[in-house]
Amino acid sequence: MSQTISGFLSEHLSTSQAIGASNKEWLTYGTLRELSEKVKTFLRKSGISKKDRVAIVLPNGPTMASAFATIAQCAITAPLNPSYREDEFNFYLDDLKAKAIVVNEGYDGAASVAAERLGIKIIRLLENDRIAGLFSLMGDENEELLEDEVVSENDVALILHTSGTTSRPKIVPLLQSNVAASASNIAKSLSLSSSDRCLNVMPLFHIHGLIAAVSASLSVGASIWCSSGFNALSFFSNLDRAKPTWYTAVPTMHQAILARSNRNSKIIKNNPLRFLRSSSASLPAQVMRDLEESFSAPVIEAYGMTEATHQMCCNLLDKQKPGSVGKPAGPSVRIADEADDYLIDGTGEVVISGNNVTPGYENNIDANQKSFFEIEGKRWFRTGDQGAFDEDGFLYLTGRLKEIINRGGEKISPLEIDSILLDHPEIDQVVTFALPHPKLGEEVAAAVVLANDSKCDDKDIKSFAKERMADFKVPRCVVILDEIPKGATGKMQRIGMAEKLGLL
Repeated sequence: MSQTISGFLSEHLSTSQAIGASNKEWLTYGTLRELSEKVKTFLRKSGISKKDRVAIVLPNGPTMASAFATIAQCAITAPLNPSYREDEFNFYLDDLKAKAIVVNEGYDGAASVAAERLGIKIIRLLENDRIAGLFSLMGDENEELLEDEVVSENDVALILHTSGTTSRPKIVPLLQSNVAASASNIAKSLSLSSSDRCLNVMPLFHIHGLIAAVSASLSVGASIWCSSGFNALSFFSNLDRAKPTWYTAVPTMHQAILARSNRNSKIIKNNPLRFLRSSSASLPAQVMRDLEESFSAPVIEAYGMTEATHQMCCNLLDKQKPGSVGKPAGPSVRIADEADDYLIDGTGEVVISGNNVTPGYENNIDANQKSFFEIEGKRWFRTGDQGAFDEDGFLYLTGRLKEIINRGGEKISPLEIDSILLDHPEIDQVVTFALPHPKLGEEVAAAVVLANDSKCDDKDIKSFAKERMADFKVPRCVVILDEIPKGATGKMQRIGMAEKLGLL
């Protein structure tokens, strides 16, 4: 298989169904390839080369899937969360150095306002009324085409930000070969074929949905039925319409689906799944068992992250171990000493090596030095997760070394929240930390010290946050203190903060 997106798309029957949605005809692979050529021609006429970055801000659905699949063949895609506020778009678009942004025709929200402010070219997308995922692009075009360039496996296809706790969000470039390798790894681990159909409920500005649902399916000529986003109330009607063989989701989605499974048992029986997939956060063992009973199908838990172009480990179709994230599924996965650069047996930091791993963070020498090392003739990436293998080679994660907050699969940087809250004129100090949550895994919490004579309360602070960040980042718990607890060195410590404040 060719190690580019256009390479694996070229191999499938023109009449085969590729992308579908409710109340629309299917987009075939032949039409998808034709669309890819039209998109490339438009971008080249608009002065966009293969090295240029195109931010995509579209709602979830078939058009977001096809926009990613087509633009990524001829330029660098940068999907962004449509729910970001203007300040967030200002940061991400500027940090990405985006040359253009793709938004729906008629959209005049925060993304386009930020793009205009930064002088970024705005490209309008017009959806086809009849065929799912088919669209045309509108905008200023030059009279002369840029000289076309062959996109190789070493060119960047996708750029995403990842959040850390010791620095600002980092830029993760993923090559064409990274995407192709990961798509192939996922397809192999799930035995995907052209007869499979994925019901996508995942947001398509995240690595999970882009790679596991969309890219893995397209790599084998399978089909993807795209919902407009996850909604537990519409999931089963979508299941009945789409007739999928599988779906992939985060644990909180699975739990919401499970809560409505009994009343929809007839739909489940009439639409049998080959398997269910879970990733992006730990799936409770009881939830896994209940899902398997309700759907009469195996639940495959996988382990992934942005720097690995999603999947690193995956449980087996014929053997799943509740609580385990499975066996290595593509890359080499080992355990390293948490402080020094050598591999060990037992419990330590999970490290990976393979052709799905990013070449490195962009313009971040310090992060690359800390995250990568070479040994045994391989280049290893430190995941920041602690874990160990059992006697059968299944990996169990025992904790995160990083302080990143994992809210139902959404990765949130505490430092990013700190910096925004510190813009409040009546906040002197702030430390954002993770608060355990029974369904989401973790929730965002913040401890603040107010300026003297401030009358501000927790509701005021939450309102301030809601105006400046996406809803999933807004602290649900705000504790106002006279002094924030500090460690022996005088630093504010996020780990254990919830316990210190008596919030557990």
